[in-house]
Amino acid sequence: MIQIVELRTAGAALAGPLGEFFETLREAGGERHFHPHPLNREEAEHRIQYDGPDLYYVLTEDGKVIGYGMLRGWGEGYETPSLGIAIHPSERGKGLSKLAMLFLHAAARRRNAERVRLTVDADNTVALKLYRRLGYGFRCLEDGRLEGTVQL
Repeated sequence: MIQIVELRTAGAALAGPLGEFFETLREAGGERHFHPHPLNREEAEHRIQYDGPDLYYVLTEDGKVIGYGMLRGWGEGYETPSLGIAIHPSERGKGLSKLAMLFLHAAARRRNAERVRLTVDADNTVALKLYRRLGYGFRCLEDGRLEGTVQL
């Protein structure tokens, strides 16, 4: 059986699967490292109805959401968007984080962004390893997290 993995905008047909994804992340403790917004079904509805300059994408496989990515901040007037990704706990370690990051970098370049920023917990060694491989440089923030930026 052929399984199709695709990255696409978070549209109305994916409200239920995105809500389920958020709840799975939350139940697995995902809010510890991924907390740009609540991880619940209401937030999934909010994200799929969003109509502004920020970008929200889902990574799907056969209708199931297995990843989520965003570039946000443009809606608040920032020139440099903040990037965030989350991968379904059962799908980690398969290269999907790198795929999502590269896709989001390309999406930011298409919007003429010169760089992208993100924040990461200093103890999130798996994420830091990926971000460093992708060229991110880091500075310490006051709250113990790191801010990473990469030139596109």
